[in-house]
Amino acid sequence: MAGATSVAVITWVTRLAGLLAVVSVLVPAGRRALRGRIADWLELPHEATVGAATVVLVTGVLLMLLATGLKRRKRRAWQLAVAAAALLTVSHLGLRHAVGAGLVSLALLIALIATRRHFIALPDPVTGRWRAVRVFLQLAVAGVAINFVLLSVALGSLGIGDRLAQSTLALVGVSGPVVFPALWLEDLSAAVGLLFGIGAVLLAAYFLLRSAEPAPELTDDEIERLRGLLGERDSLGYFALRRDKFVVFSKSGKAAVTYRVIAGVALCSADPLGDPEAWPGAIEEYLEVCRRYAWSPAAMGCSELGATVWARFGLEVLEIGDEAVVDTDTFTLEGRVMRGVRQAVSRTKRAGYTARIRKAEDLSPGELDELRAVAATWRGTDTERGFSMALGRMGDPGSILVTAEHDGRVRGVLQFVPWGEKGLSLDVMRRDRTADNGVNELMISELLQTTPAQHVSLNFAAFRAVLEQGQRIGAGPVARLSARTLRFFSRWIQIETLYRFNAKFQPRWVPRYLAYPAARDLPRVGVAVFEAEGLGGRPYRLLRALRRV
Repeated sequence: MAGATSVAVITWVTRLAGLLAVVSVLVPAGRRALRGRIADWLELPHEATVGAATVVLVTGVLLMLLATGLKRRKRRAWQLAVAAAALLTVSHLGLRHAVGAGLVSLALLIALIATRRHFIALPDPVTGRWRAVRVFLQLAVAGVAINFVLLSVALGSLGIGDRLAQSTLALVGVSGPVVFPALWLEDLSAAVGLLFGIGAVLLAAYFLLRSAEPAPELTDDEIERLRGLLGERDSLGYFALRRDKFVVFSKSGKAAVTYRVIAGVALCSADPLGDPEAWPGAIEEYLEVCRRYAWSPAAMGCSELGATVWARFGLEVLEIGDEAVVDTDTFTLEGRVMRGVRQAVSRTKRAGYTARIRKAEDLSPGELDELRAVAATWRGTDTERGFSMALGRMGDPGSILVTAEHDGRVRGVLQFVPWGEKGLSLDVMRRDRTADNGVNELMISELLQTTPAQHVSLNFAAFRAVLEQGQRIGAGPVARLSARTLRFFSRWIQIETLYRFNAKFQPRWVPRYLAYPAARDLPRVGVAVFEAEGLGGRPYRLLRALRRV
């Protein structure tokens, strides 16, 4: 607890020191108020004062960036913060106001050194060190080159050495040997140099400190070990076999946790695999990996039992919705409550649609390729959605494929993956947008009436309880407002649409939960969840551009 308090204090002092440094440069009143006598005594030239101001400005922004890394106990962030605090303390002498912001940065330096034992987190497995060096050199060289060309065009009589010295010194705001004939040319050269100099430092710091996202891929051996841990208990267990995950096993090998790293969050889906009594061992191994790399642990879509186990390890738990599970022995199209589904099925059958149910291994490679192609065409988004209830591939052995066909053409496809020996879980649900309404109802109802499986898991209904409570007679203003807010966002992420579709089949609702470290981590965890599920998060084009740098 004392270590956590020390880290929290260091984080806020770092932000304060950085903010004071920026303010001291940008606000003239602050400079005048904090003006001291040290620089006068040292008789520093004007160029040194300008250069020191540039260093203080960049270092102040850098400290504010480093605060996040310090919060995560990153050793590299601590090393850079020590160097930045020392540089900031010295640079304040050149700015002629060492008393105020300089004392804060000095106090920060002392505190960092005193608490160094708390900053032990390793760099991420995929480090941005060499990328940071490359970006710094690219921007610095670009700034020097542009200034060199500018001086060559405007002042062609200058020697190459003078032009090169002036262009290089402009990166830190220091005047070089060139005497400019016009003030606008001097200002332009200084602006170009400072822009590229500051940009080189800050962008290099971003790549050095950002949470790397190592590309995960389960090996064939790991997948086989995970298959051996699958059981009847969790309907989402099979989705742990997605390739784009890491896995850690308990020391006994009887349980495992799979996860993907997104935005500094090691995001798990559903419950750990294997014997529930061995889950704590797997969770301990997973949390140790999170501590080692300063990742935030989180688990989405876990069951009530899984949420209970996660809570024993100090994570907070939030109910995020319900999974729709249909028991096939009680499912029927008869009765008034099923009239909507019954009418949709009858309508599509009269229109000439038929449903076919086959095992994946009974389809030829050509048929599977055709289904993959049409499913991708009907997807409607650039990226594949789903993480906690999506396998990410079609045709796994043991999966069931249901197709709706009309006039010899496939107009809809569902894929169900195994849920132990007695159940199925819906993975893919796609249909041709030009097909008649009711195609999905036809495929699902045909499967429910003919499958030997006892339980079938359908879609996940996010915040189902909130939607139902807001629609009840006598619901309070908070419940009604929450339901209206969810309906508003349903225009983009189909919250209410999926709930109403699931409810047609009269399922039993199984609550699912999100486990996360603390309330302050919810925004980061939320970004990771939305990005994993393909619903939003950080802009894809921005991420792609940054990965290419």
